Amino acid sequence: MAHSPIRRQLATALLALALPCLTAADPVLDADTKKLLVEAVEAATDGDIYNTRCRSDESGRYRDNLNKELVSNFRMTVLEVEDNLFPEGSYSRAQERMRRDFVEKLKRIGGCEAANKAGMREHLQRRYDKLMRQIDAVP
Repeated sequence: MAHSPIRRQLATALLALALPCLTAADPVLDADTKKLLVEAVEAATDGDIYNTRCRSDESGRYRDNLNKELVSNFRMTVLEVEDNLFPEGSYSRAQERMRRDFVEKLKRIGGCEAANKAGMREHLQRRYDKLMRQIDAVP
């Protein structure tokens, strides 16, 4: 079946309208910004794992809030950062590695009770807040 010239023109017009949206969703990031985004995802993940394991809080609010910030500022998600910027090249492998690394760190400290006494929650919060401020400052 041949497509009419009107259909072809309509398809071309729709593609032309969609193209800026498609290219904006894949921002060009410099190396420092990429490193910042990876660090922010790691900090958010650490905070959420700590809250789940040591505070029985499974809200995932650090990653959720970072996701909102990334979508707003960079038009990308936490999962896209994990897929495209992490060395694992896969969000599931990146998440598994971060979980494994944090659990190992928690074991070395002596578990949740020792982590609480050492001020881990406050340390994680300060790290996350610092990175979020840096993300906000990216032009």
